[in-house]
Amino acid sequence: MARVTVDGVGIHYEVAGEGRPVLLLHGFPDTGACWRHQVPALVDAGFQVIVPDLRGYGDSDKPAGVEAYSLPLLAGDVLGVLDDLGVAKAHVVGHDWGAALAWVLASLVPDRVDQLVVLSVGHPSGFLRTFEQREKSWYMLLFQFEGVAERWLSDDDWANFRAWANHPDTEVTKQIDANGSLTPALNYYRANISPESWAGAAIALPPVTASTMGVWSSGDMALTEVQMTDSKDQVTGPWRFERIEGPGHWMQLEAPGRVN
Repeated sequence: MARVTVDGVGIHYEVAGEGRPVLLLHGFPDTGACWRHQVPALVDAGFQVIVPDLRGYGDSDKPAGVEAYSLPLLAGDVLGVLDDLGVAKAHVVGHDWGAALAWVLASLVPDRVDQLVVLSVGHPSGFLRTFEQREKSWYMLLFQFEGVAERWLSDDDWANFRAWANHPDTEVTKQIDANGSLTPALNYYRANISPESWAGAAIALPPVTASTMGVWSSGDMALTEVQMTDSKDQVTGPWRFERIEGPGHWMQLEAPGRVN
């Protein structure tokens, strides 16, 4: 276990194994523990595995205010972790918000990203391009309403969250409660996907030059396949797409063998 402070925000991270570094970035509403089935496999394959709790989650700090959760600040946290370890360049693997963050890192600091793997979430520029994806993303609008979203998710022992997300880790809601992570987690949506952005121009980022693999699972309740396959248009490096049949959004927990 280790901890680094980046611009006053403490970020907890764990490191296992030795070899070429791989950085694993979790999403909503998880912590680095969601990679627990991937870490041993990567260590056995000869990698050094770096797993942070992103700000707002787990044992990392939870700064107040929506603006504290913008993607550029999250990117700074991750670079701070790599700097703390003396890692100049790492493979980057992200899921959900961790995937969005991974896209941003590969676009804006390409010299720090070796190869890129994004699970579930495609490139931000085309994420809301289709009506089907906008329909699936209805919850992102709900999450904008502070207090309302918190109550909707957590009331009646998290009944709405359980019915909507079908998260395979039944302990995840206890973790959110214990760590006070609910509002910080929702601030990711409030800081980066405002309602106005749905009607605006696509997010412009430099093309990704790293070798990139997009992975999508057919049972994902929140994300369409096309928002991932369209991502190839934003990658100038080698592109590979893998479709995993069956599991839902949290494929690394539901189908760890295939994901690994």
